[in-house]
Amino acid sequence: MSNIKEKLFTEFTAPTTQEWLDKIEVDLKGADFQKRLVWRTNEGFNVQPFYRLEDLKELKAVDSLPGEFPFVRGNKKDNNLWYVRQDIKVDDAKAANAKALDVLNKGVDSLGFLIPGKDVSAELVATLLNDILPQYVELNFCTCQRHCLELAEILVAYFKEKNYPLAELKGSINFDPIGKILTKGKDVSEVLSQAKPLVEALKELPGYKCFNVNSVKLNNAGAYIYQELGYALAWGAEYLNVLTEAGVDATEAAKRIKFNMGVSENYFMEIAKFRAARLLWAQIVKQYEPKCDCACQMNVCAITSEYNQTLFDSYVNLLRSQTETMSAAIANVDSIIVTPFDKPYEVPTEFAERIARNQQLLLKEEAHFDKLVDVSGGSYTIEHLTDAIAKEGWKLFLAVEEAGGFLAEALKGNIVSAVNTSNTKRHAAAATRREFILGTNQFPNFTEKSDGKEPCVSLCCNTVAANEAAELPQLNTQRLASEFEDLRLATEKAAKQPIAFMLTIGNLAMRQARAQFSCNFLAAAGYKVMDNLGFKTVEEGVDAALKANADIVVICSSDDEYAEYAIPAFQYLNGRAMFIVAGAPACSEDLKAAGIENFIHVKSNQLETLRAYNAKLGI
Repeated sequence: MSNIKEKLFTEFTAPTTQEWLDKIEVDLKGADFQKRLVWRTNEGFNVQPFYRLEDLKELKAVDSLPGEFPFVRGNKKDNNLWYVRQDIKVDDAKAANAKALDVLNKGVDSLGFLIPGKDVSAELVATLLNDILPQYVELNFCTCQRHCLELAEILVAYFKEKNYPLAELKGSINFDPIGKILTKGKDVSEVLSQAKPLVEALKELPGYKCFNVNSVKLNNAGAYIYQELGYALAWGAEYLNVLTEAGVDATEAAKRIKFNMGVSENYFMEIAKFRAARLLWAQIVKQYEPKCDCACQMNVCAITSEYNQTLFDSYVNLLRSQTETMSAAIANVDSIIVTPFDKPYEVPTEFAERIARNQQLLLKEEAHFDKLVDVSGGSYTIEHLTDAIAKEGWKLFLAVEEAGGFLAEALKGNIVSAVNTSNTKRHAAAATRREFILGTNQFPNFTEKSDGKEPCVSLCCNTVAANEAAELPQLNTQRLASEFEDLRLATEKAAKQPIAFMLTIGNLAMRQARAQFSCNFLAAAGYKVMDNLGFKTVEEGVDAALKANADIVVICSSDDEYAEYAIPAFQYLNGRAMFIVAGAPACSEDLKAAGIENFIHVKSNQLETLRAYNAKLGI
């Protein structure tokens, strides 16, 4: 056997970027390169279809190492271990404790307890944590903002009484008054006076975070990725200022801050977001001149999004949350919460919670995502995205700082206004199918029924009482699919499920393509769609539709043939069902002049069109 090491492919000449572009232009056959292959992101920058080493020459962070400042490549050097976290709502301390012990035996190593403020007590904590060894489990607590200090004091006393190794304990208390301002419209900024006392109460627990930046709230309100990034940084900087101005040492202050960030389905962009977040946060903390670089590390818990979850075809939520979890894991976050697939319509079942846990365990135990540090490092595309999204997030951060800081902007309602505007834009994009929701506005399950499922509003321990009027605008957390779901649920409750019949005629390829498009388009409203192989005459097709008791007849053919078939079909139908033309043919004006009103095509506003059809059908 030869010991000579040869470099593979040395006989091939490496093509230049221009040669790649020339080849692509040939393959495009005259189509516009910019329109066909360059992606314009919501963040305001372009993503090219390919990148090369030369594109990274100006990126300084590419030369950094894992575990070293500015931590773009993660906080860890030897592995990519993260905490598998599950949150538990504490209605009954004993039951919550039993559930916690059970899930700890099923792969969870991080617990989140949601405790009503009125229930906070030493007795509750003792019952809740019975037989749980905190030196081996990350413990996170969420309660009313005004009870966080009390809870901190109780926890420290409990851990000391049990003689647990305080320096080894890891966890957090979710103190975030600004988050309540955004979600509940209540000015609770006076609670920030507890900042220094809270840190002092936890001085014997150096591994406990107490100031939380819950930018996941922005994610679940439809914020664009650059918005969550930029606002999270400004949010964290606000808490740094609050703490340091209260007399807390900058190093101590930075180490007490935790980021709970959302993660959506934009796979590579989300990987880049977390990398950019660590990079920028390290730069921000560095300006406070901490005693060590470790204070510049960003501690991140990633939570899969609720915004893109759906009530119908809910098992698709598993696909969404799985890719989201992969993004977070590849991006080297510190802990992950996978949102159960059934959360849009019910309190998650034991089955749904088990699957959510296993989604993370699969990545650890089967795919070994926990073994390699920063596997995305050096990827030309991800390095470029990291740099590009960092620039956009930094611009937004600076804009907030120049406007007076995150708290000031939150109290003015500007943060909520900006995020809600993005939410409105995204709903409009979904309505026109510029943003696809698989199983909802694209490829819906034709035969699925809700089976009694209704959208539910998620509650947490910080919910404002009904008699507390909101003083400020609140984040709109209406899920992206919610309007389509309302439409489909209304159809289900109608006296009769509308039947949409495809009158396919003429050119085989065009009639099949338009029938498929029309079936997907109309099934999104819950209509029963009936496709057909084709008819020889429009009269034959209309007769078949009426025999099927159709409420809607959709003629599907080619643009040229509509001039021949559409008007005769419409006249023969004679108002016995709604008539729709699939497409926007050149003869549309002639068809309208003949009385044809309904057309569906790729530029249609699907949501508004279906609402109008429901109104015509008496739904």
